[in-house]
Amino acid sequence: MIRIWFRRAVVAGALSAAAAVLAMAVGDLWVRAEAHGRVHSVASVPAAPVALVLGAEVYPGGEPSPFLAARLEIARQLLAAGKVRAILVSGDHMDWGYNEPGAMFQWLVDRGVPSQRIVLDHAGFDTYDSCARARRVFGVGAAIVVTQSYHIDRAVALCRRLGVDATGVGDDTVRVYREPWLHSVVRERGAVVKALADVVSRRDPVFLGPLEPGVEAALNS
Repeated sequence: MIRIWFRRAVVAGALSAAAAVLAMAVGDLWVRAEAHGRVHSVASVPAAPVALVLGAEVYPGGEPSPFLAARLEIARQLLAAGKVRAILVSGDHMDWGYNEPGAMFQWLVDRGVPSQRIVLDHAGFDTYDSCARARRVFGVGAAIVVTQSYHIDRAVALCRRLGVDATGVGDDTVRVYREPWLHSVVRERGAVVKALADVVSRRDPVFLGPLEPGVEAALNS
């Protein structure tokens, strides 16, 4: 009896592992296909109305982590180069004491970006939510998505599937932080599976409200 149970457990474990590997492979192929030809450098990316900057860790004092600061610097460069006319910063503000969009806004303003050109999305809890809310809450039809290079294909793929005509610019400067970079690359393999599941389910973002005029106002300022 114990041998039979053990054999079944081994088979079930092997099947689960095979299914996970297959899901990661399918997810990886999907995001690569969706993003093919749509990821550029700051210099080569086609102009779009909005830069969508995806959130990342903010330190307890309110300072963006190097990963987030690198994304914000790309957005600043895009605005300075006339590639975009507004910046939508989207991140986690679930708890009162942790505010990614607020830190992103302050970083940009401190470096000369006009405040009226920046729009804050306080409910970008993951990439799917940021892309969905960019389209459904902020009315963004086309954007340059900004994140790290290991994440950019998934970000572009999700935004495109959710109605945003997206291109992307991915940062590589923070590769010098070897351990967190490698951790993020490994984590991305699982994240593509979640992205695929979110697209198939067409779930609503965690928070969904009426259309907000912030992006339109920023574009017209």
